Amino acid sequence: MSGGTGQSGRGGHGGQGGRGGTGGTGGGTDPEVAGAAPETHNPAPDTDDPAWYADDGLWVDFAPAMFSGARADSVAELVATARLLDLPAGSRVLDLCCGPGLFVVPLARRGHKVTGVDLSAAMLERAGAALARAGAEADLVRADMLDYADPGAFDVILNLYTSFGYFADAADNLRVLRNAHRSLAPGGRLLVDVMGKEVLAGWIGRPQAVDLPDGSYVVQRDTVLDSWRRLRTDWTLVRGDTARTASIHSFLYSAAELHDLFVAAGFTDVECFGDFDGGPYDQHSRRLIVQGRVE
Repeated sequence: MSGGTGQSGRGGHGGQGGRGGTGGTGGGTDPEVAGAAPETHNPAPDTDDPAWYADDGLWVDFAPAMFSGARADSVAELVATARLLDLPAGSRVLDLCCGPGLFVVPLARRGHKVTGVDLSAAMLERAGAALARAGAEADLVRADMLDYADPGAFDVILNLYTSFGYFADAADNLRVLRNAHRSLAPGGRLLVDVMGKEVLAGWIGRPQAVDLPDGSYVVQRDTVLDSWRRLRTDWTLVRGDTARTASIHSFLYSAAELHDLFVAAGFTDVECFGDFDGGPYDQHSRRLIVQGRVE
């Protein structure tokens, strides 16, 4: 939902940061080894279409690449061990763009009062099923992160694995941060995790591909737009003799740019980290994590 990695629209599920990695495809087979892609039956959305994130079919079709079992395991470990996710007992936590509940479930199991917000009804249904399997409880809300605000309701708000920057109008992305600021209680904090511009510049290049358990595979191609202001990620899901394509668009932020956006939204004590343990954001970092507090 909106909320984008990842998670969906107006919210996203981390489609691009894949709640871990751009597109969540990571490594996998080389596209050239996988073979030439067959005829594509579902062309990518028009690049001027602002509502790519509202396409439930995108999140459902690419879920095996974005939200794998291995990713769920790694998220559970993060929640259990990472310093930035070490929350006081009973914290009121909002996962903004919660997708299928990868963070919602382990946070709820640790006793926090969790709310998951997403635009995708299909992803929220999966989050509800995951909670039921885990014997955990959380509030799941279908809403657009561009509009969602619950003044003073949360101690911590999480927007993780590149579920931020989905809106074509830069002012709308700032509005999301301002909504989060309004929704935090005094002393509360917001964590936003994206693929930083500096990180992306260090490895962007050839298309990447990943094999899926059913024998299909996903090919991902990244294109930098507007002089490094925006990124388009083209996904192709190859299954048998058919292919399904989709394009994900987002703003790109450097650490300094996202830091200043937090300040513009009213946050104080803004810090940039390179991992969930609070390590420095430097040339070795694989993610950009920005934290801001409400006075």
